[in-house]
Amino acid sequence: MLPKRMNEFLRDLLPEDVWQTRRSEENGLCYLEFTSQDVELLHRLGIEVDNLGPRLVACMWNERAPQEIGGYLVVDNVAMGLPAMGGIRLSLDVTPAAIHNLARGMTLKNAAADLPYGGGKSGIVASTNLSPADHTAVVRGFAHLIRRYVRLYNPGPDVGTNDQDMKTIAIENGLDAVVSKPVEMGGNRIDQLGAAAGGCAIALDTLYREAHRLRVLPQFRNLEIPSWDAVTCIVQGFGAVGAGFARLILEMQKTGAPKIVGISDASGYLFCESGLDIALLLALRDKNPLVTKPYFLAHPDAPSADCPALKFSSARDDLLRENAFALIPAAPQANYLDVDDASRPSMTLDKAGRWSMIIEGANTYSPDPKRKAARRRMERRVYQERGTLIATDFLVNSGGVIFAAHERLIPTPTALRIPNESLGNRAAVDKWLADHAREFAELADRRRIAAEQKRDEVIRRNMVELVDGLIAEDDALPCQVAERISISRIVRKESHRVVREVMIEMATTPLGSTVQDAARVLIEKNTDILSVLAPEGHVVGILTDWDITQAAARGKIEGVRVDEVMSRQIVSCGAEDSILDAVTMLEQHDISALPVLSREGRVLGVVTVDLLATRTLYRLLLGEQQT
Repeated sequence: MLPKRMNEFLRDLLPEDVWQTRRSEENGLCYLEFTSQDVELLHRLGIEVDNLGPRLVACMWNERAPQEIGGYLVVDNVAMGLPAMGGIRLSLDVTPAAIHNLARGMTLKNAAADLPYGGGKSGIVASTNLSPADHTAVVRGFAHLIRRYVRLYNPGPDVGTNDQDMKTIAIENGLDAVVSKPVEMGGNRIDQLGAAAGGCAIALDTLYREAHRLRVLPQFRNLEIPSWDAVTCIVQGFGAVGAGFARLILEMQKTGAPKIVGISDASGYLFCESGLDIALLLALRDKNPLVTKPYFLAHPDAPSADCPALKFSSARDDLLRENAFALIPAAPQANYLDVDDASRPSMTLDKAGRWSMIIEGANTYSPDPKRKAARRRMERRVYQERGTLIATDFLVNSGGVIFAAHERLIPTPTALRIPNESLGNRAAVDKWLADHAREFAELADRRRIAAEQKRDEVIRRNMVELVDGLIAEDDALPCQVAERISISRIVRKESHRVVREVMIEMATTPLGSTVQDAARVLIEKNTDILSVLAPEGHVVGILTDWDITQAAARGKIEGVRVDEVMSRQIVSCGAEDSILDAVTMLEQHDISALPVLSREGRVLGVVTVDLLATRTLYRLLLGEQQT
């Protein structure tokens, strides 16, 4: 049966008839699917439709599984290309709205990274306290659920899942159906390689070099920029990203690097003005993921010469009371800072420390209008009044998805793909991997090298563009400039797409047919426009429901032929014309549909304003053109 929490949650939000009319089943795998046209139903699920998406929201469950397996998938936008990419989050608190927030972040992140993939995310409604065997069984069951969307969505790991879970999915669905696989499958190990953490380090280095340019803005007129080895950082969250950032700083210290003066984890926080012993922190983390208290206990005589003022507190969020040059939010909490307690942030501004930069290693973005408004309020205080530069999450922490994307950008050679007859058989797959271990290792290395180069280039460019945008428009907020960077790339990508990718079948009627015959075709095809075809198949006219209405207003239409009321002036486009050209023609001629014709004048399809509004970034394209 549907997982109890998920069942109760959806039953409370959706009308009963939705379960009857929308529910589909395939061998016990059940689905409720919604698109951007289901505005009211998505609103009930806490999702607001906008120009970007979502394209698909799917609620899924397995009614026949021994364990209760269910979850959600949101494919937000695929203007950059197919498939959408984004991780699988596993938690009892997963909701469609939460997954949509994360999927939108992936849309912007993938665009900011200039990757040819859309944004998506999925979530499994399950406890994080499952036994290893039960956890694997749940992930395997979820792989069966998302197999239906393999061409539309490729998952990776997120909170509650890891690279081994991606291996489980690859065993079921194939190597090319999942990213961030283990190296034995040719995968880029995102956490082990510090992919996202590397983005934070690159962003810090780039913004440090660009910071002097901000002094043209009034709030940064007195910005103090210390020497590189005097830069101090506090890291909220010492998980994969936080610890990975610390490891990179440790490697840099041989030639002079910033100091990490504070960290926090679930058990508390540490702070020492002279810097923490990163090597000790990492060694402790190898034994236990919670390091703050063990680190403090390793310095029983503090303060001392090595740690003149070591602080430890079990109140982890109090780390954000401390001062540093840079704050790195890397904890799985989007709302780390706010103007008041209403949103229950990690810290409120009146109690927060002073920082010159905030470099967001954690996912903080949300498309929810209320959360976006709260974010703007926070940035007005932090950026405009306090003079703290904020590097928005999806511009900074795209290292993980860049590494993951290279598992598709450098495709798995045909000779290495798991044979279809072995899929679902872990023993057979393990033997296949062992037999080709050298080839998979070489493939993983090629992907890693290319990903590192792409990550470094993209994030440095993003930071420079962020500073450029803030200087160019002195009243703009960092969150607004960051969105423009991503959306401009989506628009540029969309403007290079061609009509063939979005056209649909066009209704037709023979030249000798009557207006009544044509009206019946319009109703049957649920359209308001059709092409009138000559006997040899060429388009000789266009007939719309408005043409029929006008004819009826002039008198009886019984027996009237279509050539008497159709328009002989045909405005059309070709299948290889750009979508932007099609949009321009619709605007210039003030029409709602545009036939797509071959060079010989035969009908290939049609694009309409409604189609462009739902399947492309129609209004964004118009906005880009007008500017």
